[in-house]
Amino acid sequence: MLDPALLRGQLADTAQRLQATRAYSLDVVALEALEAERKQIQTRTQELQNLRNTRSKSIGVAKAKGEDTVALMAEVAAIADELKASEARLDVLKLDLELLALGIPNLPRDEVPIGKDEHGNVEQHRWGSPRSFDFAVKDHVDLGARKGWLDGDTAAKLSGARFTVLRGELARLHRALAQFMLDLHTVEHGYLECNVPLLVNADSMRGTGQLPKFEEDLFKAPIGDSPRYLIPTSEVPLTNIVRDSIVEDAELPMRMTAHSMCFRAEAGSYGRDVRGMIRQHQFEKVELVSMARPHESDAEHQRMTRCAEVVLEKLGLPYRRMLLCSGDMGFSAIKTFDLEVWLPSQNCYREISSCSNCGDFQARRMQARWRNPETGKPEPLHTLNGSGVAVGRCLIAVMENYQNADGSITVPEVLQRYMGGQARIA
Repeated sequence: MLDPALLRGQLADTAQRLQATRAYSLDVVALEALEAERKQIQTRTQELQNLRNTRSKSIGVAKAKGEDTVALMAEVAAIADELKASEARLDVLKLDLELLALGIPNLPRDEVPIGKDEHGNVEQHRWGSPRSFDFAVKDHVDLGARKGWLDGDTAAKLSGARFTVLRGELARLHRALAQFMLDLHTVEHGYLECNVPLLVNADSMRGTGQLPKFEEDLFKAPIGDSPRYLIPTSEVPLTNIVRDSIVEDAELPMRMTAHSMCFRAEAGSYGRDVRGMIRQHQFEKVELVSMARPHESDAEHQRMTRCAEVVLEKLGLPYRRMLLCSGDMGFSAIKTFDLEVWLPSQNCYREISSCSNCGDFQARRMQARWRNPETGKPEPLHTLNGSGVAVGRCLIAVMENYQNADGSITVPEVLQRYMGGQARIA
């Protein structure tokens, strides 16, 4: 969440910035009313606590002197009743303020372009040139239809729309991509490989910003008295590892990676994205997460994005880096780079990785801090996350960019050792 100082001391300016950058209308009147009442009730609560303590001591003194304490005891009882009501109201006000604060998006960095949607994004650079084909290009669905390697019909029978069954050599290629990415990020890029739960509690979802705002996009499973949620990305469990913790300075930057299933219950129709594996309810990603010192998070953001770029370069997949505008960024981000890979069948670039610096936004929600050696005091650290990269979309890109006229697929050289030396899927 935002620094409370912004909502208390710079409310009007913060509301203006949120409206200009995020098109988010902060209910200033409601916030001011809640905050004013909170201050009033908190002051009265403290007064009542002091008064109760003073009168309670007076009862002890009076008893010691053999004096009548009936009136004093009645006064203390009345104070206790008012204090109980005051404390209850204070709890309600704090919860209302917290819920309001949890729904406010992060403020973009000054260098982030202002825009409403993807049309306001700014291209940073490109790598590679799209391949020229001398035959009619097939999309990944048609390429995968041979031998039933990519089977949406069976998946629909099993689970419904937006699921896919992969078989044979295509399933092996999908697995090879994930193994390649993990090896690259752990051995060459220095990330610690983790295996994390796919079901997490509400505190974890709240910590990274999925709750309460995006509950409709989540798959929810009741377990006992508490709900659990299927993770939309392993960013959630990886980042929450430091929840309610104080990280020592020597541990930073803390870099972790995980290959996991991801689940998103996104509603609505997405036109051509309904076909095939572009937009699925269940998919796989190799995620990158970093915890960084605040003054180093910008450099860590560049490094993380570069790590994702290396995946595409080693696979020989043309891509471009985009700086997202304020209206296209995620809820928790202060700055985001998207990597878009070239898809020949669509004759355009499509997102395959999104790398975000969230500043201290998630850390404040999680109470995740680092001990600043200059002050010796705990302070909110900065969290970053990125796809390194989406495995299914990478499979699509490999299939389409490495397709041959006969419908076979050449295996990129860096993947062949994960495929038992196989150079072509035929």
